[in-house]
Amino acid sequence: MEALQIVKKLQEYPTFNIDTFANIINNDKIYAKMHLNRLKNRDIVKRIQRNVYTVQEDPLIIASRIIWPSYISLWTAFRYHNLTEQIPNKISVITTRSKSRDNIQIMNTTIIFEKIRPSWFFGFSKIKIQDFEVFMAEPEKALIDAVLLKKISTTEIYSLLQNNIKSISVKKIVDYVLRIKNKALIKRFGWMLESLECNYAKKLKKQAYKTMIPLDITRPIAGLKDKKWGIIVNIGGI
Repeated sequence: MEALQIVKKLQEYPTFNIDTFANIINNDKIYAKMHLNRLKNRDIVKRIQRNVYTVQEDPLIIASRIIWPSYISLWTAFRYHNLTEQIPNKISVITTRSKSRDNIQIMNTTIIFEKIRPSWFFGFSKIKIQDFEVFMAEPEKALIDAVLLKKISTTEIYSLLQNNIKSISVKKIVDYVLRIKNKALIKRFGWMLESLECNYAKKLKKQAYKTMIPLDITRPIAGLKDKKWGIIVNIGGI
């Protein structure tokens, strides 16, 4: 089979492995490895990691197919759902599995892997990019992931909530936060949503505890103390 025919067939896959390649060229794995290495050396095929390859050019198509199960979240999800105009140069992939490498560099993009508990693995759906199915966080779950994983400052998350409160489902945020059962997460979202005059926030109140925690762990622990939520309000612009 000619290289152009092989590439045309490989373009049907977001990622593929040696077994898939061997089936495409109708040969054994030993020959497949040798042939695949030639294509890689000619820069026709890109090696993502051990036994994971692609011919795709869009990192978004590849990112949620490197490890299974997984979905894309944080800034990439914010941008996809138009919560921000910021164009990220990193793709955050959420998974329940451990990975030997925390990140992968491909096509001038860093793909970062974040491990979460299996019980927190929800709140995403399939979207289509160039006819490929990509697993993307819902906007509400992306906001929760950001606070839960402590990868984005609560100050930034509060700003995103404030600017997009009419386009997201506050009920879904509250339901998801309660489902996760993380008390610090409940307190932080309870305070933020109540400060934005969202009635659903009261559903979180009975889960809050009195011990004071900072709203934003990335900032100095100084500010007004909200005894109702047990929150030290250490972000500006309130």
